[in-house]
Amino acid sequence: MSGNTIGKLFTITTAGESHGEALIGIVDGCPPGLALTEADLQGDLDLRKPGTSRHTTQRREEDLVKILSGTFEGKTTGTPIALIIQNTDQRSKDYSNIKDTFRPGHADYTYDQKYGFRDYRGGGRSSARETAMRVACGSIAKKYLKQEYGIEIKGYLSQLGPIKAENFDWLEVRNNPFFCPDANKVEALEEYMGALRKSGDSVGARINITANNMPVGLGEPIFDRLEADIAHGMMSINAVKGVEIGAGFESITKKGTEHRDAITPAGFKSNHAGGVLGGISSGQDILVSIALKPTSSLRLPIDSIDKEGSPVEVVTKGRHDPCVGIRATPIAEAMLAITIMDHVMRHRAQNSNVVSITPIIPASI
Repeated sequence: MSGNTIGKLFTITTAGESHGEALIGIVDGCPPGLALTEADLQGDLDLRKPGTSRHTTQRREEDLVKILSGTFEGKTTGTPIALIIQNTDQRSKDYSNIKDTFRPGHADYTYDQKYGFRDYRGGGRSSARETAMRVACGSIAKKYLKQEYGIEIKGYLSQLGPIKAENFDWLEVRNNPFFCPDANKVEALEEYMGALRKSGDSVGARINITANNMPVGLGEPIFDRLEADIAHGMMSINAVKGVEIGAGFESITKKGTEHRDAITPAGFKSNHAGGVLGGISSGQDILVSIALKPTSSLRLPIDSIDKEGSPVEVVTKGRHDPCVGIRATPIAEAMLAITIMDHVMRHRAQNSNVVSITPIIPASI
């Protein structure tokens, strides 16, 4: 199976299945000399791990990461960094009833058609369990970007089903199990998720991610535009069905006089472009939004087929997130960090000595 590596100069490769022995990650291209221990990675993993609230899957994984190579005396050596996370709470028997059937909305049918057979235990490689290793790898990128460039990457849940955040406070994001920036919406989210769990149904969500203190000049036109690679990384996350940069689809209803971002010596007047112009970072904040579909693993029956193509009724047992968006924030942060880190390395390799006579314009007035 190809397609398990992302990036060109800063690359991550992942391996492992939902109910396999472990998840594996290889990070290549990290510069030497970065102070790095497991503790630097564990914080984000703890935010993503399952079983942290009654609103997510009750699978109990500690998601303890171990660094196997690429560091010496607490610092990166410039060689590949190998990571491992053991799976400790598999319940493969939960999936025995779907061994010979296909769950609608999942990769069961497509995997079987492509490879001739599949690991039916929790979806195998197609499971969102794989994203735990992305979060670990992304933490390396986040630390380097913050330390060397001051770039800070943060995300939050802006909408869950019909409930939208209306007030905004970054300090509130890590204060509740939803990563919601609006404290006034937490009670409504609790009630909504309680009713959703009781009904056996699921719902989608919207996550917003930002990168602050961005440098000017990241991005490789034409096909490796910064926003194109960001969209690639975000769309590689399980359940993501839409990506917006800046104003996104709202651009459809805007006139050019409204959408273009005026530039003054004192700074940009707006950021409808989302921090990217012509595929290259403008120095403004990178603004990304992703839409995640509702979970398809439900205890409610649905029509499907078995391996012989005969009609069947499928009921999915096991432990599943009624809203995958609740745990998606650290995953989206990781993918944005990995993408920006790769472009930082590419820019440094080709353009580190470039000097423009035009002054750098502040991100905003």
